[in-house]
Amino acid sequence: MKASTRQWLEFAQTDLRSCENNLNDEFVTNVVAFHAQQAVEKAFKALIEEKGIKMSRIHNLTRLYALTESFLMNPINETELEMLDNVYTSSRYPGEIGLMSTGKPSLKESKELFGIAQNIFDILLLSLEAGKKQD
Repeated sequence: MKASTRQWLEFAQTDLRSCENNLNDEFVTNVVAFHAQQAVEKAFKALIEEKGIKMSRIHNLTRLYALTESFLMNPINETELEMLDNVYTSSRYPGEIGLMSTGKPSLKESKELFGIAQNIFDILLLSLEAGKKQD
């Protein structure tokens, strides 16, 4: 595995750890939701880096999935990707719509987003490890 791929994975794991450390704090559910999206984005970018796919700056998980789908060991639920995409906006300040169009996520919603992110991360990691064995 390329060193740069490992760096993307480490950054994704940092985001997952940030989620985990704040999972039961109702005050920072928006932080958990944001880091869940970021973890998945960075895990996709690890796979993209490993496969040498050229791309511009993309933050949309559905588009990243489309670039990597042929390398995955298991399919990813696109509805879940869309849920995570909904928490990513260029502005993360209260004067704007915020992280979710429905307002700040509940504790239950942030835990669900973390679970989705962890599952997708695991699929991407499995795919990277399987690709390593095939190379």
